[in-house]
Amino acid sequence: MIDIPGITSLIEQQRQEFPGLSNKVYFNFGGQGTLPRSALEAIIDAHEFLQQKGPFSGRVNNWLQQKAALLRQELAQELGVSSETISLTENVTEGCNIVLWGIDWQEGDRILMTDCEHPGIIAIVKEIARRFGVEIAICPILETLNQGNPTAVIEEHLTPKTRLVILSHLLWNTGQVLPLEEIVKVCHNFPNSDRPIAILVDAAQSAGSLPLDLAALDVDFYAFTGHKWFCGPVGVGGLYIRPESFDSLNPTFIGWRGIEIDEKGQPIAWKNDGRKFEVASSAYPQYEGLRAALAVHQDWGTVEQRYQQICQLSDYLWQGLSQIEGIKCLKNSPPEAGLVSFEVTRNLSHKKLVKELEEKGFLLRTLYHPDCIRACIHYFTLPAEIEQLVEAIDLIVK
Repeated sequence: MIDIPGITSLIEQQRQEFPGLSNKVYFNFGGQGTLPRSALEAIIDAHEFLQQKGPFSGRVNNWLQQKAALLRQELAQELGVSSETISLTENVTEGCNIVLWGIDWQEGDRILMTDCEHPGIIAIVKEIARRFGVEIAICPILETLNQGNPTAVIEEHLTPKTRLVILSHLLWNTGQVLPLEEIVKVCHNFPNSDRPIAILVDAAQSAGSLPLDLAALDVDFYAFTGHKWFCGPVGVGGLYIRPESFDSLNPTFIGWRGIEIDEKGQPIAWKNDGRKFEVASSAYPQYEGLRAALAVHQDWGTVEQRYQQICQLSDYLWQGLSQIEGIKCLKNSPPEAGLVSFEVTRNLSHKKLVKELEEKGFLLRTLYHPDCIRACIHYFTLPAEIEQLVEAIDLIVK
């Protein structure tokens, strides 16, 4: 078993907060995290409060505004930014839509995207291109997983017409962590452009798993969700907008939350912070659920401590998988985060292996580009669970 003094007892204590772990061996945090007991209770408590005091009243409305402000503050603390830079959204895709439809595109503008982006983002970009005559370019990041320089690859594909670069900080398919700080510097300082090239980051896998200081990274737009590595409820996420990039976006969907209103009830201006891109009523009790989930993680340890444990446990899985004849990990070096992707080299389909594992109580998922299986390790994954998974895969592929 992995030799980390005291790790098992600490993990087992933390796992008491997650009832969804009691009847399965869960490796799908990159799809959706398991909800802490306190988060579920916070959601129920919020619903009860709303019904007791409202559900619509002056007191309730003030309470909702206060809770939304607290969530922005706590998300901002996790990301190393100020709360004014955070827009509350439902998920990553909504955040990316805010950015992509908020830019004043001109015919001939160019979007550079990596070949490892999620289909939802690809679909938005294709529709932007169709409507506005924007060009799409794809750079081959997948081939840099084990060798090569992703920053250099992106730089090679920049042109004076490139207006936006879209990439994932932690690639959802291979588990590669891109050197975001280096990439941002290259794009912002590209010499042949009449303006800094902006960066939109899909942070579906990085927020809640990597230590982040977005202010220091200088990234323009960072779209994230609360229901994956933060283990919050589905339906709450956020978008960070760098202050220097704020005025480059205008809202596409507009509602009362994003506007200032005069004494006659007429809209007179946009909000001058992240609320500008929020629309109207939301599932507010879910906000309390995410706040409770964040508190569970913060009570256990710092972001850096959580990340180090994720890496240590992921390395343990990677080593175990690497010793199975018929299994090949996509990365030929230890994982940089909690995603461990691998392929079967024998005559067994990935779907069949995942199905057989699920029947045995192990939850993983297949991916199609590249064709592989992905296991997700959180800081509270048990070393024994990793050993059980390795043993189960070994038995099936023999």
